[in-house]
Amino acid sequence: MLLTASLIGFALTARCQTDTLHLDFKQAEGLFLKNNLSLLAQKYNVEATQALIQQAKLWDNPTLSTDQNIHDGNGKFFDHSNGNGQLYAQLTQLFKTAGKRGKEIQVAKDDAQIQQAEFNDLLRNLHYNLLLDFAQLSNLIEQSKIYTGEISSVNNLISGVSKSYDVGNSSLKDVIRLKALLYGLENDLVENSRQLNDLQSQLKTLLATSQNAYIVPQMETRISDQPLDANALIEKAKANRGDYLSNQYQYNQAGHKLALQKALAVPDVTVGVEYDQHSSYAPNYVGLTVGLPLPLFNRNQGNIKSAKSTIQSLQATYKNSEMQLNNDVVSAIQQYHLSTQLLSKNETDFYQQYDNLFNNMFKAYKQRQLSLVEFIDFFDSYKDTKLKVINQQYNLQKAIADLNFSVGATVINP
Repeated sequence: MLLTASLIGFALTARCQTDTLHLDFKQAEGLFLKNNLSLLAQKYNVEATQALIQQAKLWDNPTLSTDQNIHDGNGKFFDHSNGNGQLYAQLTQLFKTAGKRGKEIQVAKDDAQIQQAEFNDLLRNLHYNLLLDFAQLSNLIEQSKIYTGEISSVNNLISGVSKSYDVGNSSLKDVIRLKALLYGLENDLVENSRQLNDLQSQLKTLLATSQNAYIVPQMETRISDQPLDANALIEKAKANRGDYLSNQYQYNQAGHKLALQKALAVPDVTVGVEYDQHSSYAPNYVGLTVGLPLPLFNRNQGNIKSAKSTIQSLQATYKNSEMQLNNDVVSAIQQYHLSTQLLSKNETDFYQQYDNLFNNMFKAYKQRQLSLVEFIDFFDSYKDTKLKVINQQYNLQKAIADLNFSVGATVINP
């Protein structure tokens, strides 16, 4: 009895904490979007790559070089007056050819698109985990209520049968059998509480809530009659799924990188002016300088070949991700339809009738109209059925999460 009281107390204490959070999924989603640290970190990565677009647009700085005498032998430093000393200065500017600057800007824009797609994919995955944890937590809390209620009922039976045994109206076998039933329920409650504790920790991390908070999900099982068109949802997934878009953007970027590598094979031109005070053929010489490398040996052949191979690799990855997306959407639609079929109105009515039958069977056993073996068989069947009902509700929520996850957008509200 002491163990039972401790277990029930452990299961119920957290729900009575002053910082219990009763949240529906929209409220949990709001906290998640506002507080989740993984999202904030990835958001900064997106901003960092966007800044590189601005960097790619900047021109190269001009280069100033000079050569001059330090000491002229007469005790003067840096003396260039009255025709003394020597001063040489050169100012040059690099001009990129073959549209390299525009191609570099395009590659930077591709990087920003990829980072944004990866941010969206992280959001999709975390949102999926949030919904699964939220639904599973609700499931476990409902299971805990079943175990707690049944433990209380069995304790009452044990108390009554023990008193009956003391006066010789019941057998020791009945008392031991009921205590064994109680022990099994207590073990189930302990395992349930362990899973509850783990899920509470995961959800508090996702929502960045207080470590002392106890989250109580408020979920309703709703079956939507919204038609689900596979082709339309596949097109919607292609426009929304970050993993698919990231592969698409990487494939596009590979083409832009190949164009850039081909452009890098074209020499850039350096143009400048120079001033020479005394060392040229004429004093105070001013001249024009033009320079460019001669592409005799290095024409960027290796980088161009590597870029072509990268395109082929990313093309295969992109096509594979498209097939995976199609299969994910179709499978999620089928799974959702299967889950909704198990929660029809007729079956809900059956579960209500089953509850009423349990109450009648409980009374029948207490009035000795039912044997202990018959009662325990029915009790186990009743418990399993109640748990299956809760699991079916969770499976529906998981099917909704899988469908939204496969499309990358909210198709059905949980």
